[in-house]
Amino acid sequence: MTRSDAPKPKVGFATHITAGGIAGMAEALTCQPLDTIKVRMQLSKSGMRPGTKPRGFIATGAQIVRRETPLALYKGLGAVLGGITPKMAIRFAAFEKYKAWFADKETGKTSTGKVFIAGLGAGVTEAVAVVTPMEVVKIRLQAQSHSLADPLEVPRYRNAAHAVYTIIREEGIATLYRGVSLTALRQATNQGANFTVYQELKKVAHRMQPEKAELPPYQHMIIGLISGAMGPFSNAPIDTIKTQSNRDSWRERMDANQ
Repeated sequence: MTRSDAPKPKVGFATHITAGGIAGMAEALTCQPLDTIKVRMQLSKSGMRPGTKPRGFIATGAQIVRRETPLALYKGLGAVLGGITPKMAIRFAAFEKYKAWFADKETGKTSTGKVFIAGLGAGVTEAVAVVTPMEVVKIRLQAQSHSLADPLEVPRYRNAAHAVYTIIREEGIATLYRGVSLTALRQATNQGANFTVYQELKKVAHRMQPEKAELPPYQHMIIGLISGAMGPFSNAPIDTIKTQSNRDSWRERMDANQ
């Protein structure tokens, strides 16, 4: 039986969201240390003085572990885990809705260009609804260079919930949306590239294996790795500017170089 002859069972929206939430949590647990190092590098002042070089990825990670303990690499994880399921729900629901709007009325198919536009729309939607507040809180927590092993070093923000409360009380709820335009631009390019590359690579894989009704898991993983890398490659400068914008206000300037 070829792929075109095989009946394809319909997967419910709740199943998609549950699977997306679990996948997002696994991604957060795996990638949070890398993200913390990336944020510290973006906020670092090393290399700004004449005759000095910027601190590299390994050196930054080693400094965090040495100064703040290995658990410090997971600072901000609570904010990510708290927002991952609604982010996934909004991302996929928005993408499917926009894709349906752009689909050809006769064939029901959506062209590659319109898939990209649907991805842009999904990225903007999730940025405004969830990602921007989540990123503000996450970056505030990641920027704190206190040691988790020293009880005398009391951080300004104890956890994600305390950070949200403190930011709203001292700076107003609008601060949670600082950098929303940059976040929307980053998420739009992320999801536009991600969804487009993912769907196009799936088409190529199916054309090369017409006898398979479904691609094996390892091929999904490889396609996901490639498509997921497209966004960061295209918008790293935007992300660096956004991180600087989401950092502390004039009331608190933390030294991320320590």
